[in-house]
Amino acid sequence: MTHRERFHRVLDFRPVDRLPVVEWAPWWDQTLARWRAEGLPAGLTDCCAIQRHLGLEAIRQVRVRPVGPGAPRPISHGAGLCADEAGYDRLRDRLYPLPGFHPAALRAAAEEQARGELVVWLTVDGFFWHPRTLLGIQRHLVAFYDQPDLMHRMNADLLEHSHRVLDEVLAVCTPDFMTFAEDMSYNHGPMISPSMFEAFEAPYYGRIVPRLREAGVRVFVDSDGDVTDLIDWFAPLGVEGFLPLERLAGVDVAAIRRRRPRLLMLGAYDKTVMHRGEAAVRAEFDRLMPVMRGGGFVPSVDHQTPPGVSLRQYRAYVAIYREYAERAAGDARTAYI
Repeated sequence: MTHRERFHRVLDFRPVDRLPVVEWAPWWDQTLARWRAEGLPAGLTDCCAIQRHLGLEAIRQVRVRPVGPGAPRPISHGAGLCADEAGYDRLRDRLYPLPGFHPAALRAAAEEQARGELVVWLTVDGFFWHPRTLLGIQRHLVAFYDQPDLMHRMNADLLEHSHRVLDEVLAVCTPDFMTFAEDMSYNHGPMISPSMFEAFEAPYYGRIVPRLREAGVRVFVDSDGDVTDLIDWFAPLGVEGFLPLERLAGVDVAAIRRRRPRLLMLGAYDKTVMHRGEAAVRAEFDRLMPVMRGGGFVPSVDHQTPPGVSLRQYRAYVAIYREYAERAAGDARTAYI
């Protein structure tokens, strides 16, 4: 069974020889710097090459951003790029670049994908994330009330851009899954109300999610924090899955599975236990094991491996991960829904 076939069969709730063994998120610079000092070859710079070197299966992210390379940079984190419609007008010529990715790199990834050796993952900005990037964190939240027309204009432009990007991507290959980058939640739940979501986000999702699904792309939302309520908001729009399902934000994948039996999930492994020794690493996999057995769930670090984890500890984690991936698929109690 190839890596790609295994990944799809899990998402289809079908039996596999073992679960995929992946880390979906790129590693922190600080983490890689530590590992290079501990023996990770300096010549390994490609994310997929590092994944394979560490005993993982490869996932290639194609990240498309609507802010072009010629756009100004925010003066600080969360500061934004414009304050109002006039500022957006001045900025707009430096937004929405096409194709938004490197075609040669995607063609090379498509060849590996066709051989079953690679999972291709597309990421585009979501309709909460994009206006926040442009306006900045504080102005964005106020703009729901003070500048609603501008918010709709930004998201209409993003929707058009996303469709055009999808034209370009699908001409090369069909991504195995995609994520809308959103980060709409924090550790106490969503940052906006259901009515705001229905007014400002849902209409745009409703005009692109069906196309993605018709093309055979599995549709996920990527939001940090507690996404328990967001799952219910996105489900009627056709969104199939969520990541990263952060444990410290209180996300309980077993409870989610009981409530949403067909939801696809990626992540959920508490990154804060990875440096605490074998017993802690195993206890976390034990917590996830009932959901791993049932299909539709690819366990993985619930964001990025932190720099407090040594290379030796990470290799031990991967070995234990593979053990549990095999056990979950072969367990006599496996009951695919």
